Amino acid sequence: MSTLSFITKVLYTLLKNRLSLLNDSNLDDAISASKIGLEKESLRVSPEGGISQFPHPTAWGSALTHPQITTDFSEALAELITPPCNSVTEVIQYLDNIQNFVYRNLDNEILWATSMPCVVEGETSIPLAKYGTSNAAQMKTAYRRGLGLRYGRSMQIIAGVHFNYSFSDEFWKQYQQLNNNSDQLQDFISQQYMGVIRNLLRYGWIVPYFFGASPAVCKSFLKGKKTLLQEFNENTFYEPYATSLRQGDIGYQNNKEELTGIKANYDSLETYIKSMQCAINTPYSGYEELGVKIDGVHQQLNANILQIENEYYSSVRPKQILQGEEMPSIALKKRGIAYVELRSLDVNAFDPHGINSDQLYFLEVFMLFCLLQESPALTPEEVIGIDENLLLVAHKGRQPGLDLSRDGKKISLQDWASELCQNMKPVADLLDRSNYCENYFSSVKSQIASVYDPDLTPSARMLADMREHEEGFYHHAKRMSEHHYQYYKNHSLPDEKIESFKKSATESIAMQHQIEAEDNISFDQYLKSYFEQN
Repeated sequence: MSTLSFITKVLYTLLKNRLSLLNDSNLDDAISASKIGLEKESLRVSPEGGISQFPHPTAWGSALTHPQITTDFSEALAELITPPCNSVTEVIQYLDNIQNFVYRNLDNEILWATSMPCVVEGETSIPLAKYGTSNAAQMKTAYRRGLGLRYGRSMQIIAGVHFNYSFSDEFWKQYQQLNNNSDQLQDFISQQYMGVIRNLLRYGWIVPYFFGASPAVCKSFLKGKKTLLQEFNENTFYEPYATSLRQGDIGYQNNKEELTGIKANYDSLETYIKSMQCAINTPYSGYEELGVKIDGVHQQLNANILQIENEYYSSVRPKQILQGEEMPSIALKKRGIAYVELRSLDVNAFDPHGINSDQLYFLEVFMLFCLLQESPALTPEEVIGIDENLLLVAHKGRQPGLDLSRDGKKISLQDWASELCQNMKPVADLLDRSNYCENYFSSVKSQIASVYDPDLTPSARMLADMREHEEGFYHHAKRMSEHHYQYYKNHSLPDEKIESFKKSATESIAMQHQIEAEDNISFDQYLKSYFEQN
């Protein structure tokens, strides 16, 4: 037996042993009490097909303080956020309600149905998000101005769906006992979540393969730059076997990592925090040359490698709920990890919600699998392989015979994906039993089918649909966006839900005004105080 196959056998033996412990310990209620949350980004688009130039609709409330309806980089890039929900059904319904309310308060616009944006008429056509006049609002806008300066605004309007997941408190208590661990409970939880994160990185290429939905892009996005992408038609670039160009080298990346030597360290929560704090405290000459404050206006928050932690792009992040104006790394340091955020999901153009139940059931299986599977520290070679695998799958994931890198050796994507899914089956069985359903095992079977038939993947379906309708990316995305608009136009929302959203909007605006009224220091003093937390 080769060393590689021996290591693989040991890893899966540990998985089976841990599954056996859970199956024998009557943890069904604790397992089914996990929480799911979604954050979905959607670009507002004008009838002419360009990015909306109108401000965030007042009827939606304040983007600064509304808990469910805000903006990401651009004033036109809406971000819709569900609270933590008890089930896949509940979180889909909550997202449906938010989008229904949002659509009801659009003025002759549509929400773009795909991750890659519509017609981009230059950087100036992308308005920065605005949050009011308070110091907190100015900081959010200055941070975004800095992102545009460093990476270009076009990169920042690529939309995605973030999947937030947490295991229940009762699960952690019992799981710690099963592991005969005597650490402080929160230390144990953070340690386990970091293991989940390392495995999500190891196996994360499987997400764009199964759910990537951005194999093509409008030519306007590249603004005439040279590209290795192929021409689909006069207005579209694509790659024949691409799954997620959003995750590829035309998407948002931290492109100074190699120059600065800064990269997140996932060995432990402590090393992760240290690497983030190093990046937000270390100046970078290239950003110093751009200038921080010009003519009294902050062009970026600072000239450091990262302005703040959120600038670091990763497909997965450890998260803690912030208290007040707390820095993310400080929140993690004080209270540990509360949940994991998976950020590698494209917006699914074939569903009006942007994501469907089958995807969520599979992702929940994937999360539990990544917890139960052994998760050693990432070696430098493995980190390189993780980056290479993600890029390969993004650009060539459906290519017949594609090989990936595992433990320094080549393995076919098909073999590795099949192996992972087969080992997820008993995890899915456990979740089905805990939740009195058959949805989890069914979701794994669906993905196994697309391992052997890549034409079943959303990326392949998108290109096939474009060919069938003889249309490029823009016209395909616009047609799907209009379908979703009609879905919500014909889809009722109970009066009590409408009133609840209206109340939240009104309250958020009042809260914004209160924050503005209570400001009593200059913006420079505010920034100094914020970064002194570190």
